[in-house]
Amino acid sequence: MSLPRRHFLAGTAAGGASVSGVFAAGAPQAAAAARGRTDKPFLELLTKAADKRVAEVVDGLDATLAQLNNLGQARPAARSLRLLTSVHVWADAEHHHDAALVAPMTRLADALAAAQFDDGLFDQGAVHSPPDTAFSIVDLGLLYGLLDDDDHPSTAKVRATLKKILRKAGSGLSTGGLHTPNHRWKVCAALARINSFWPDARYTRRIDAWLAEGIDQYEAGQYSERSATYAPIVTNPALLTLARLTDRPKLYDTVRRNLEATLHLVEPNGDVETVHSRRQDQKTVKHLSEYWLQYRALAIREKDGRFAAMAETVQRRGADQTFDETPLGDFLAEVLDEPELAAPLPKATAVPAEFTWHDKDSGLVRIGRGATRTSLFGGTDFPDVHAISSGLSTNPTFFKWRKGAAILDSLRLSPQFFSLGHFRAENVERTADGWRLWADVRAGYHLPLPPQHRRPDGRYPLTDDGRFWSAMDFPHRPKQWRTLHTEVRASEADGGWNLDVEVGESEVPLAFELCFRAGGTLSGVEPVPGQKDTYQLVKGYGTYTSGDDVITFGPGNGSGPRQPAVVDPGERYTWMGGDLPVSGLRVLITGRSPLAYRLTLR
Repeated sequence: MSLPRRHFLAGTAAGGASVSGVFAAGAPQAAAAARGRTDKPFLELLTKAADKRVAEVVDGLDATLAQLNNLGQARPAARSLRLLTSVHVWADAEHHHDAALVAPMTRLADALAAAQFDDGLFDQGAVHSPPDTAFSIVDLGLLYGLLDDDDHPSTAKVRATLKKILRKAGSGLSTGGLHTPNHRWKVCAALARINSFWPDARYTRRIDAWLAEGIDQYEAGQYSERSATYAPIVTNPALLTLARLTDRPKLYDTVRRNLEATLHLVEPNGDVETVHSRRQDQKTVKHLSEYWLQYRALAIREKDGRFAAMAETVQRRGADQTFDETPLGDFLAEVLDEPELAAPLPKATAVPAEFTWHDKDSGLVRIGRGATRTSLFGGTDFPDVHAISSGLSTNPTFFKWRKGAAILDSLRLSPQFFSLGHFRAENVERTADGWRLWADVRAGYHLPLPPQHRRPDGRYPLTDDGRFWSAMDFPHRPKQWRTLHTEVRASEADGGWNLDVEVGESEVPLAFELCFRAGGTLSGVEPVPGQKDTYQLVKGYGTYTSGDDVITFGPGNGSGPRQPAVVDPGERYTWMGGDLPVSGLRVLITGRSPLAYRLTLR
């Protein structure tokens, strides 16, 4: 039996787990059947967190409205209104039908209406932006449905204002463009919301057109952006909304495949691997919390115990208020919108703990051995496009390893070769005893132009030689090449890893950069003068200790002026005054090519 939203808002029955009002009065058998249909601890956790957020949202109302009025940022205002709406309509909330909330709700709705342009769009760091508008409209459509079902007289004016905003937005969203793959699905979800209230062929035609391009999902389940931010925050929720509101059940399969892939990306502490991402999160730590309701939805829908275990893991973190991105209370509105999410989870079963998972499309290998996790990455976009830019995977970290609290967040290799920057593997492949990563880079010395390309006036076109631009007509010049081949062979050994590295043939200084998670302690290493949290392993072995967990690494490879403790990010960064740091405790092991070196990790 489903849990109709209009009746679900009446709250859970006191002293039991049934949903009051789900079934018509005078139907005791149906009411009895509803008993046990809701997960009360789950609802209580969300309800308390949402009620607790009310004061924060109301106290910050002026700042939120200033963001909207001065900077065009509609999303914070829409999300604030969503939070206030959720506790206002939900009978189990302390703020249920709280008259004190009507004024701030009205202010937010009126301000959003005033900020909306005649074409129905908002600004959000981009002028008249359909995709940024869609983010706000998804929230406003959700809360409009809740207010409409609640039908309380005190919110009649808010509902009327929201109706105008939503209908006005439909025009801009059904004709406007966008920037990124995930924007397509968010715009579709926004149009589906509007269409669910006021059906319009313009909306469905636009949804059909975007979906006809195909979902950008790779065989292993990740989307083209390979992002632990945009998959759970944008793509998966949007596809689930479309599956539900436009009757496209195959989209559930798309989300399921992404969640199955994510099972192999999650660390025991709840971090999600991002080294392979094409978005901003490729150099940050992301957490599992944003996947919570997606795992819950598919666990209930498909009776998947693995997904139930993931949802329970996030809920345990939520009970300690350890969410890192979306505040815990903000999830309540989504559950009120889709009451099936409040059903009890199926029995949890074990998630993968012993696995080797190779996503060839992303060049990522993930290996689980009980409490340890390893990442090998050879899938940056750099070898193909030779560019550093938003939307590209360029993180040079090629190895990560952790056990418990001992976390090697990054291993990189930086040769000082024509200022071309870090080693970025061209691929990763299986070998008889482990894995192989490699890259070949080259730089040219340019010789005189052949006679047919010479110009007496010396006005040659401005061209790129792979490192910099110059008026030299580089493509037509013969060249003398200098090359650098790098190969890493990784094999498991004695509960850890051997990394055999060969670099040649050119003779250049280089540095291995091991970056450990902040909070631990290092021994056996020497501070590098003038570089904060940076050390050098000169000889023997070093240790990194965090709690009861220890990583031993080495050996050191000497030091001296011919192998300086320097990490060169490359001219693409330094020309712009940029750098490519990793946060944490950095240890450098230096050397000089040609080099054959074994790094051991235990």
